[in-house]
Amino acid sequence: MIAIHDLPHVLAAINAATIVVLLYAYSRIRARDRVGHRRTMFAAICLGVAFLAVYLVYHASAGLAKFGGHGPVRPIYFTLLAVHVAMAFVVAVLVPLTFYNAMKGRFATHKRFARVTFPLWLFVASSGLVVYVMAVHLYPLNTS
Repeated sequence: MIAIHDLPHVLAAINAATIVVLLYAYSRIRARDRVGHRRTMFAAICLGVAFLAVYLVYHASAGLAKFGGHGPVRPIYFTLLAVHVAMAFVVAVLVPLTFYNAMKGRFATHKRFARVTFPLWLFVASSGLVVYVMAVHLYPLNTS
């Protein structure tokens, strides 16, 4: 069984998979492969739901993550974290709206939403990986 302290690694893996899946979905729609795009976007939605579930379990059990960096890296990290969290809220609204319009066959509206949702979702997944690397690997809180 996966322990609570292992969940940040799971979240990072989900973020990395999300980046790959989103880029592949984009390549499918650019190739006019609507079926492949739809299937891949379903996978991206599933990853998003999995991420949210794991994230809520982790933070309900472990509280807020701690950052051990000092000096100039501290404001850089917290600025990135703040932008990441703000954009994650935006993406949490845009993804269902974009998905809903696609499922309803409103492709012109879906396309308008997707042009904003796609780069923001990629940013959130990528910045999540950067935050993870900084907080867990580069500047972990030293409690000893």
